[in-house]
Amino acid sequence: MVSLDAWQAKGNTFNYNGNPIFYVDEGRGDPLLCIHGFPTASWDWAWIWPELTQRFRVIAPDMIGFGFSAKPRAYDYTLRDQATLHERLLDSLGIADAHVLAHDYGDSVAQELLARHEDLRATGAAGLGIRSLCLLNGGIFPAEHRPRPVQRLLAGPFGALVGRLMTERKFRVSFAEIFGPDTRPTSEELSQFWRLIEHNGGRRIMHKLIRYMRERLEFQERWVGVLKTAQVPRCFINGPEDPISGRHMAEAYRRIVPNANVVLLEGIGHYPQVEAPERMLEAFIRFVEAK
Repeated sequence: MVSLDAWQAKGNTFNYNGNPIFYVDEGRGDPLLCIHGFPTASWDWAWIWPELTQRFRVIAPDMIGFGFSAKPRAYDYTLRDQATLHERLLDSLGIADAHVLAHDYGDSVAQELLARHEDLRATGAAGLGIRSLCLLNGGIFPAEHRPRPVQRLLAGPFGALVGRLMTERKFRVSFAEIFGPDTRPTSEELSQFWRLIEHNGGRRIMHKLIRYMRERLEFQERWVGVLKTAQVPRCFINGPEDPISGRHMAEAYRRIVPNANVVLLEGIGHYPQVEAPERMLEAFIRFVEAK
C-alpha cells in the first residue's frame, strides 16, 4: 500500500476550467482510468496500486472538489462535469481509450462516460473510447441506493451547516459503519481519509457535492439504460456487507443487466479495494483478461 504522503508526492496537476486538478499517472501497459468515490479521493486505489501499475498505465485523478484538487466554493459540481474532467485529462495525456475501474460516486461518472462512448459509437464521432468497465459498490440504480443519515442531512436544507459542523470524531464513526464488520479501517487510515476531506476546506462544499444523489435520479434512464445495452464488457464487484449499496445492489444488477457479471466478496463492505485488496484485484484481473 502507498502512504498518503507518498501518494501526494507522486502526483501531477492539470488545469481544468482554471482549477488545478491532482492526478497520479504511473505504470506501463493498456491505459486504466480509476475513478474514486464520495467523500474520499484517488488515494482509495493505493491498496492495489503497485499491482495495477505492473499491468496497466494507471491514471487516477482527484475529481474537482475532492482530495488534493481544487475545491472552489462558487462551482456547479455535477457528475456530468466530472465526466468531462476525465475526458480532458486523458486527452491531455494523449490517451484515446482506456479500461475503467470506478467506485461509488465514480460509478455514476463512469456510467456517463459509457453513455458518451455509446453515443459516439453510434455516430462514428471521435471521443474517449471505453475498453471495459468494472464498477465497485455504488448507487448505480437510484431506486436501490440507501444513503446514510449524514448524507440525507447534507442533501437537506441545512446541508451547508451540517458540513461545517462535521468533526473528525463524527466522521470516523459514520465512515467506519459502511465497512464490513471485520474489515474496518485503522485509526491511522481514518485520519488520512479525514485529511483528504479537510484539505483545501472540503467541508465547506460537501453539501454541493452531495447533489449527485438528485442528479442520479434525473439521469437514471440514460445511465441505467446504457448498462443494459452497451456492448462494452462490464462487471460489478460488490462488497455485500455495505449498507448503502451492498447485496441488494448486486441483486438488482443481476435482475436488470442482461448476462450480468457479478462478483460478491463476502464479508466486505463499501470499500472492496481497501478492505479486501487481493480478492478485489483478483476478480478485476480475471474480468479484464477474460473479456
